[in-house]
Amino acid sequence: MLQIKTFIFNFINVNTYLLYDETKEAVIIDAGNVTPAENEELKNFVEKEKLNVKYIISTHPHIDHVLGNDYCRNQFGAKLLMHKAGLSIYDESYAYCIAFGFNPGQFPPADQYIQEKDIISFGKQHLEVIETPGHADGSVCLINHRENLIFVGDVLFEGSIGRTDLPTGNYDLLISSIKNKIIPLPDDMIVYSGHGDTTTIGNEKTNNPYL
Repeated sequence: MLQIKTFIFNFINVNTYLLYDETKEAVIIDAGNVTPAENEELKNFVEKEKLNVKYIISTHPHIDHVLGNDYCRNQFGAKLLMHKAGLSIYDESYAYCIAFGFNPGQFPPADQYIQEKDIISFGKQHLEVIETPGHADGSVCLINHRENLIFVGDVLFEGSIGRTDLPTGNYDLLISSIKNKIIPLPDDMIVYSGHGDTTTIGNEKTNNPYL
């Protein structure tokens, strides 16, 4: 059975998700850890549960979602996965850190690029990749069909959508991604966003003012 541990990391309160099952293989979605205390919290949980972190997956390249990539890659020996279309932003992560006024870390290159319909497997679990640009180039969502849930990064939130005023943001493209790729999914599918609480497809279909 899939287990989901949620950490809230860094100055923008990113949801970093650690997924694992009884095999003890695990993946980290959006490694937002940046402080020594956050690194320690994540490491302690992985060690306590005796997990083997297989992959780090970035849903999109904004710095708040990738600050922990280097630490997690080195600490856990995991492979870093992301969409190639986000490189124009990811490659500027150091400069974005300076702009936000804090000491930047390292931002390692991806070990593997992911794209539409790829299947990321760990333990007994499978995550299907869907491409959902609009919030940023390189945005992807990850669907676990067996568990009926989806990880959407900053594409969709409870009662809201991702901002489109940052580089490569495009409002019309974001709405198209949501309506064509996410809203057709089952109403009872649970939505795990990059910030804030979980919701369901049905709830957003009915109540989200942007949709």
